Amino acid sequence: MKMTRTRAAVTGLLAAFTVSGGLASGAVQASAATSPATTAAALPAVDMEATVLAAQIDPRRADDTLTPGAKDSVLAVERALQARDLLDARWVDGYFGTETISAYAAYQRSLGYTGLAANGLPGTTSLTKLGQNRFTVTRKIAPGAKVQRNGYTVDARTQAMLAETERLLGFKLVLSQGSYNPGGDASSAGTHDGGGVVDISVTGMSAATRTSVARALRQVGFAAWVRNPNQGDWPWHIHAAAINDTDLSVQAQHQTGDYYLGLNGLANRGPDDGPRITIHTWEEYQRTH
Repeated sequence: MKMTRTRAAVTGLLAAFTVSGGLASGAVQASAATSPATTAAALPAVDMEATVLAAQIDPRRADDTLTPGAKDSVLAVERALQARDLLDARWVDGYFGTETISAYAAYQRSLGYTGLAANGLPGTTSLTKLGQNRFTVTRKIAPGAKVQRNGYTVDARTQAMLAETERLLGFKLVLSQGSYNPGGDASSAGTHDGGGVVDISVTGMSAATRTSVARALRQVGFAAWVRNPNQGDWPWHIHAAAINDTDLSVQAQHQTGDYYLGLNGLANRGPDDGPRITIHTWEEYQRTH
């Protein structure tokens, strides 16, 4: 009986508001209209650029130092992977190490992805799906469509980076190897199997010019080194890997990570022998030029 009276009182109150100008009805409608937007705004943001960068650098570290600016984004990704039972709680630490790489690759495979699409680097589509109702994705990056350059295949992002390098140098570059070339050159140790990696011919270049080319490549966001025959079974050339290209092969991911850690990108993990600059990605370069 008490419940009935309460319901009647509520009904009468709503009726009174309706008669007095529909205030209650309007308030309910306004609340309903703004609720989804409010919910979306409350979701944390994952910076894709920082997250992908951490996924290249962190697995190569000898310690558990976090990649600057990536911790909150990586934590959000790791919590989402943990919620899917793909990552143990002890690895939810803001460090995108080998365990997180493996968990993310497993998540990519659960979506039906294979090959480069399941390389453990977050892609825009997989990251957006992972974040559904958990986080939003900002600073999205993508390699773009495959295009031809000097008879070799590269992705659109790499092509744009090479074009800007040429603008800085004032002359054209010629490739001696492109991207997406699985097993094409055994001496490359798999670095060209994915996207973002090219070799540049140095025929006719002086030592100073080779260094200038490597420096310009680094300026626009490549991990780039002048390679010589004493280092491996290859002729003189410049090797360049586009940092944060989400199609990087595992081997190329290791190279870009090592570059950030001051190493030469070779199996011996020796000190970087290239021109020193402030390291940044293609997207960072674009925002400042």
